[in-house]
Amino acid sequence: MTKLLFQEFEEVSAKQWKQKIQADLKGADYNENLVTKTLHGIDIKPFYSSEDIEDTLKVSNPANWTICEKIYVTSAETAAEKALKKIKKGTESLWFTLPSKEINFKVLLQDIPEDKNIYLSLTFLDAEYIQKIDKFISDKDFHVYLQTDIIGNLARDGNWFENLKSDHSNLDKIVTGTSGFKSALSIDLGLYQNAGANIPQQLAYAIAHVTEYLNHFESLSPEKRKEFKFQFLISLGSDYFFEIAKIRALRWVFATVAKEFNFNPTCYIIAQPSKRNKTLYDYNVNLLRTTTECMSAILGGADAICNMPYDAIYHKDNEFGDRIARNQLLIMRNESYLDKVGNVAEGSYYIESLTKQLAEKALDIFKDIEKGGGFLKELKSGVIQKKIKESAQVEQEKFNNGDLVLIGTNKFSNPQDRMQDDIELYPFLKKNPRKTLIEPILEKRLSEESEKKRLEAEKRSQPTK
Repeated sequence: MTKLLFQEFEEVSAKQWKQKIQADLKGADYNENLVTKTLHGIDIKPFYSSEDIEDTLKVSNPANWTICEKIYVTSAETAAEKALKKIKKGTESLWFTLPSKEINFKVLLQDIPEDKNIYLSLTFLDAEYIQKIDKFISDKDFHVYLQTDIIGNLARDGNWFENLKSDHSNLDKIVTGTSGFKSALSIDLGLYQNAGANIPQQLAYAIAHVTEYLNHFESLSPEKRKEFKFQFLISLGSDYFFEIAKIRALRWVFATVAKEFNFNPTCYIIAQPSKRNKTLYDYNVNLLRTTTECMSAILGGADAICNMPYDAIYHKDNEFGDRIARNQLLIMRNESYLDKVGNVAEGSYYIESLTKQLAEKALDIFKDIEKGGGFLKELKSGVIQKKIKESAQVEQEKFNNGDLVLIGTNKFSNPQDRMQDDIELYPFLKKNPRKTLIEPILEKRLSEESEKKRLEAEKRSQPTK
């Protein structure tokens, strides 16, 4: 059919297209007017063709994705009840955060249908507690993903859970002493994204991060290495096509490195919207941002997607915010049919080109990190923190001067908006000076300083009693 329709048309090369565009510009500079420079070090051309993807990266994405919701567990009974209600309303997987080993995991998990995916994020490190969970789930058909990341804790907190030796000892016991988890190790790219790292940096730091674990567990048997599966937790921003390509590039770069260590080249990806571009004022716009970010996750091929409520940065957990976030994903699945086809982005000249460029730039940064002694060494010396700060500063300046737009905040803002009385959670970077082993990587939203000024102005404008 294609030949029948197009046999009368001559094939046009990319060079010919460019010549036609330059002629239409009538002397205006092609690069200055039509090529867009990005924060990620990649220039966007006005058009892409098959010539841009002669050497495509073979990326295999899952055909299905699950709708996930987070629950912070203060009481096992309350959290279990909340989980069952969420499942009845459309949630397909549950992400539990456990803050203490006093949490009764048996009560938490016992009534959850065994076909659901469960993600367990512990804010503490205790191999014995984890081995008890493993024993409990071993004779059940649970799909449990344990999120253990001692290096990620060091990067985020500035300290090990206890110390380097103890943390690695606990990690060894978890990895070698459990068998019921679908995965026991995770790497959080979201920390780097929310702190201001650009996409090649996020990918490179994630791969350098996971390489520390690949090196550490190199003594595992060949059989164990082939079964071993890593999880990646990613946060997605508003660069729609770049974020689609980011997920695809992550899968390819990880597979490339994992094969060198004879580890399982497939990984499991849990995606969620970024906090960095979310705003306190005109907060309803956050609904639009999270929608496009979740779409990037779906089209990029994430395994699970956990949407962020539009009011998450300033409101405590509430049923309305959770319901809207869940329904956004349900609409994408049941009304937009975004679960019918896998590998949606495959064959798109633009996205394939972005995927390849992001992967190549990430590998270049990764190689530099390895030459410098590896991720841990560069983290301890502050190199990683310095690079992220530099990238974050560039992005912040673009926001401050209006080149990077957040509608309702630094453009088309409503001066009548009032937020002071609606804030239930502290929405800004918390400063808690304390002694740390390394400088922690800190997450910060772009609009924080401008929002502080608006809140101060609100206070000054209030009538005195």
